[in-house]
Amino acid sequence: MALGVVSGVGWVKACAAARRRAGVWLTAVLLAALALAGVMWFEESFIYFPSRGGGETPSRWGIAYRDVELTAADGVRLHAWYVPGQGPLTLLWLHGNAGHIGHRVEQLALIQQRLGVGVLMLDYRGYGRSEGTPSERGTYHDADAALAYLRATPEVDPSGVVLYGQSLGAAVAVELATRERVRGLILEGPFASVPAMARAVYPWLPIWPLLRTRYDSLARISMVGTPLLILHSERDEVVPYDQGRALYAAAAEPKRFHSIIGAGHNDAYYRGGDGYWGALAEFLADLEQHARK
Repeated sequence: MALGVVSGVGWVKACAAARRRAGVWLTAVLLAALALAGVMWFEESFIYFPSRGGGETPSRWGIAYRDVELTAADGVRLHAWYVPGQGPLTLLWLHGNAGHIGHRVEQLALIQQRLGVGVLMLDYRGYGRSEGTPSERGTYHDADAALAYLRATPEVDPSGVVLYGQSLGAAVAVELATRERVRGLILEGPFASVPAMARAVYPWLPIWPLLRTRYDSLARISMVGTPLLILHSERDEVVPYDQGRALYAAAAEPKRFHSIIGAGHNDAYYRGGDGYWGALAEFLADLEQHARK
């Protein structure tokens, strides 16, 4: 009887331990499921970080500019700045996923000083003074509206538009370049796709197969038939450098890659130095030269 009692007590303890392990496992599964559901439900809030308001304007830096009001194909009203340039090329500048164009006036001033090209700076829907809420399809509509504006502007050579996308803007620029003929394409700090970024940022949370937002530049880049320049910081703390290299490897010729030295994801325009500005100037000069032939 004593042996049976001891064995029974051991069995009870074993069952209790198993229940505890099952409870921990179930709790972990539920927490993971809740995390996945939360990320899926609030997916766009993990991708877009817009700021509202105007911020600085180009006049703060002595730059002549024009406020531009655009309407996207789905009726959303957008805000942009147009700054005339000195040559035949005009940049359609598509910014990253945070802030708005009012936070990028210093960079615009340096573009004017260093490159002298015209620039249209666009705020996507939900950013700055633009209406609406950002989404992947929406940003594509926004870029379409900006390109249409440039092509209809008398002082702009419609064959001299160069797409310049930074980070999120690089993905928007790639998609546009697969559908529209432009003079050139510049990508700074580009990512391969949103799922690829999710794997890099959340390696412990398998959300990437479930994401609706794709921005799949890696799948599209081979369809771009325009001269390409990719700039990527070797110490980029946001978008892995390898993703920029993967895009370059998948792209068709003619293409160039410039490794930015001494800068991070957001500060190349003032930390990248002469190498950064030289790569841009050389690429644009070659585009202008070929345009004259």
